[in-house]
Amino acid sequence: MTVAVLTVDQRRSRTEPDRVPQMIDRMAGVPLDRPLQRTVGDEFQAVLTDPASLPLVLEPLLRDGGWHVGLGFGEVERPLPDSTRAGRGPAFVAAREAVTAAKNSPWHLRLAGDRPGVRPLESAIWLWAAVLARRTKNGWEVADLVDEGLTYEEAGRRLGISQSAVSQRAQAAGIVEGRRARELVGYLAGQLLDEADR
Repeated sequence: MTVAVLTVDQRRSRTEPDRVPQMIDRMAGVPLDRPLQRTVGDEFQAVLTDPASLPLVLEPLLRDGGWHVGLGFGEVERPLPDSTRAGRGPAFVAAREAVTAAKNSPWHLRLAGDRPGVRPLESAIWLWAAVLARRTKNGWEVADLVDEGLTYEEAGRRLGISQSAVSQRAQAAGIVEGRRARELVGYLAGQLLDEADR
């Protein structure tokens, strides 16, 4: 069965405070096969098989921008140990290769593995990252409220601005495009993670 191993390394960790615990806490509610866990130094890992979880862990990392992100797709030795850092198998090796390559890659994110869908998924994530990168603080305010389920009118009331102003912010922030990109990332991840069932 194909799994995804996420390996994340903090950028500029020698000159900035340790932000690993904060990011792990931020993603605490995401369903994972093995939880986010610090491995060594300023790095953490997780194992997941649910494609819906992938956008949930990637978006905070892309939004923050202070991370090298590697995703490895492949098999892992079973049964998985309780500790993420004790896991072994090709997916873990691929994740290590990916996070190393991420240091010199667009958006500091790479994917690796011998599955045919890896490159299309990586391309979709890069395009999604480009949309998210253009968002200002005001754009994120609107995006967060819309993600909570608020209409533009309700978001405007919450922010003390007109519905028209919310619409302008949403357009500038690429909210529609961002949602589509998030859906595409989940779909393509599903093609990779569900391939053993087809």
